[in-house]
Amino acid sequence: MTGPANVLTDRLQRALGAAFGPEHAGTDPVLRPSQFADYQANVALALAKRLGSNPRAVAEALVEHLDVADVCVAPVVSGPGFVNLTLRGDWLAERTTALAGDGRLGVPTQAEQVVPIDYSAPNVAKEMHVGHLRTTVVGDALARTLEHLGHRVVRQNHIGDWGTPFGMLIEHLLDVGEGSAEAEALVDDPNTFYQAARAKFDASSPDEQESFATRSRRRVVALQAGDPDTLRLWQELIDLSTSYFNSIYSALDVTLTDADLAGESTYNDELAGICDELEAAGIATMSEGALCVFLDGHTGREGRPVPLIIRKSDGGYGYATTDLATIRHRVRDLHADRILYVIGAPQHLHLQMVFETARRAGWLPDEVEVVHVRIGNVLGPDGKILRTRSGAPVRLRALLDEAVERAAAVLADAQPTLSEEDRKVIAHQVGIGAVKYADLSVAHDSEYTFDLDRMVSPTGNTGPYLQYAAARIRSILRKAGSTPDRPILQTEPAERDLMLTLLGFGDVVAGVGASLEPHRLCTYLFDLAQTFTAFYDRCPVLKAPDEDVRGSRLRLCGVTLAVLEQGLALLGITAPERM
Repeated sequence: MTGPANVLTDRLQRALGAAFGPEHAGTDPVLRPSQFADYQANVALALAKRLGSNPRAVAEALVEHLDVADVCVAPVVSGPGFVNLTLRGDWLAERTTALAGDGRLGVPTQAEQVVPIDYSAPNVAKEMHVGHLRTTVVGDALARTLEHLGHRVVRQNHIGDWGTPFGMLIEHLLDVGEGSAEAEALVDDPNTFYQAARAKFDASSPDEQESFATRSRRRVVALQAGDPDTLRLWQELIDLSTSYFNSIYSALDVTLTDADLAGESTYNDELAGICDELEAAGIATMSEGALCVFLDGHTGREGRPVPLIIRKSDGGYGYATTDLATIRHRVRDLHADRILYVIGAPQHLHLQMVFETARRAGWLPDEVEVVHVRIGNVLGPDGKILRTRSGAPVRLRALLDEAVERAAAVLADAQPTLSEEDRKVIAHQVGIGAVKYADLSVAHDSEYTFDLDRMVSPTGNTGPYLQYAAARIRSILRKAGSTPDRPILQTEPAERDLMLTLLGFGDVVAGVGASLEPHRLCTYLFDLAQTFTAFYDRCPVLKAPDEDVRGSRLRLCGVTLAVLEQGLALLGITAPERM
């Protein structure tokens, strides 16, 4: 079902072709919301320069050829050449009635693309911290949205599961004993296990033949050589960490599963070949003992070229090598049309160099779009990156637990009669929804201040405000007993405002899929909730003047609830039944 903006754009482009020639039929009409009408077409100002004409004359010629009598009241040319377009109330009512019967609520089904999305990406045997929150939450919202639009999303959780730290982690596992309490604690408190291994490594002398550090280094060699017993122990560490990851994903209600794990180790056997192929093609060259790629335009201090190191001087491989193998796999094996990397903004230079190298090597064809969805930092009240008083990153589990506790406290004040069981379920939905919405409601490449009191507030642009709006509509519909299947009518301006907002949902979701900006959906849902509140305040629903109007307004309530629930679901947020 096409939204009003798209309907008007199509009509305007037809009129442009009819008025000024077919070569102008594809011109962007520059359609924008207006304070003087529903929409304003600003195309005449730019088009007049190309035509060598007066903008107002261009606007008047456009209106003369514009066929919108079934959609709008008579268009009005204003100012230097703006075309003001006001939708007809009966057209809005008819379209909103159709929207109420549309299972997709106006969201288009697009031509399928294969879209691998790289997101979350924690490290084995390390605790997830607040920095992982945004990559996980933004990536999951994009995965949900793109799937809903009809694309085949391939989730890729590129965990850190290879490299030199695993020597000391495996040796520590052997020291504490497989199946011991210390080992099993990895599931709940990975940092304690990792820090204990690191402390032993740092404290031991590498010169002692059987020191912990010496054993750890030998274990790395055994791991890289594929020693079966070492690989078994390595897999045990991964399994324990995966249980921990899954507990966080379950709490956050994200869609990542074990099947989406695609760690660094996945590509280990391909890394030597990557280096050989790049060197043979003349793309990579030796520099100070390391194999490097030097790309035009990438320079550091004093104008010196910044290398992308493919193989270190000691023969080891780094992130660049694994990332190149990853992107080759996503194109060659997954047949990607579009690849998204939901990764911290500081990694932008690295990723751009990887993308450019992959294109030069022929592993990333021009027709495959690759996008770094840059993730900004989460800040504390002091305006600095959120950390504990000791300077360590804030533990994600502790942060989520506190959010749920704060939500429970707010619920206890607002709804003291809720049962303990209901309060526990709703507090989790509200607390987690509050954290996710606060993250998603700001542009993903910007920073934001983590403030739990503001996040769990039921007022303002917050997750709980939207959840409460949905619960409030459910309460209205419960009191009504049923939602009559009646045509939606437009009898009051507030009804019209709500219809116009509802009809924009499909375009907003499609826009998020194109721009990869979930905050645009958050802005829309907040606007919808406010518009519904204004409608409910001005238009009696249960005590409407007659049955036709009552049925119409109940159906408006029903479609508003459906859009709110669907929009929140695309963000990964649950709307509680009651609040």
